[in-house]
Amino acid sequence: MTGAHPRLRSVLRLAVLYLILSTFYGVPVYSESLTPEEIGLKIARDTQARDQDFGNLTAQQTMILRNKQGQESQRQLRVKILEVPEDGDKSLFVFDNPRDVQGTALLIHGHKDTSDDQWLYLPALKRVKRISSSNQSGSFMGSEFAYEDMSSPEVEKFTYRYLRDEPCGDLTCTVMERYPVNRKSSYSRQVIWQDKDALRAQKIEYYDRKNAHLKTLTLTDYKLYLDRYWRASQMTMVNHLTGKSTVITWTDYQFQTDLDDRDFTKTGLRRIR
Repeated sequence: MTGAHPRLRSVLRLAVLYLILSTFYGVPVYSESLTPEEIGLKIARDTQARDQDFGNLTAQQTMILRNKQGQESQRQLRVKILEVPEDGDKSLFVFDNPRDVQGTALLIHGHKDTSDDQWLYLPALKRVKRISSSNQSGSFMGSEFAYEDMSSPEVEKFTYRYLRDEPCGDLTCTVMERYPVNRKSSYSRQVIWQDKDALRAQKIEYYDRKNAHLKTLTLTDYKLYLDRYWRASQMTMVNHLTGKSTVITWTDYQFQTDLDDRDFTKTGLRRIR
């Protein structure tokens, strides 16, 4: 490189730096020749790639519902998630407490290219209710999370646009917008802050169909599992229109258990204990 033209040397140095950052440190570096839409899509794909191959997991959730006056109610849930190659994840949420919702369960069969299938089991009625795609914008069991928020955010469910990089606390975040492909979504767009080092979502702003800022989700206390998979221990959703909020705390993560498709069937909802 000693006899190379100064401009060529500069280009070569940048190329070497790119390889070092992307190969050895896993830091995403995006070409300036890409459009904001292409960069946004690449960030989404890189995020998904980092979370692939976890297989399945179980966890416990504590959900705290807080109204505008600060009054609280608490719920306990069990969660099971099964990764499905070439499609969306399957998820099962089962309420254990309090007694008035005990046994209530939400089953989700996620999809990449079509609307998710969702069923809600109501033990008091001994009935399995299908949540249509047009109703997935409704509140999940009185919380500030909508049914559509409970599904896995597959890359194909959105289009993307990179906005900027900016500080977020002690981190540097990449900020991008994503737009739901499903026209029945209650959101016109979402703005996501992800730290550049690990692509962990730090904050998501949700905008309704009139482009009003409806909700904000913050994700905190990340922990690393199996030396690869980051999971937020706490998720706080604030509704800016009602003043209500919901805090979900995740505990007791167990990865790569003996779960399979038989644990995620509509007919199996009635047998949940």
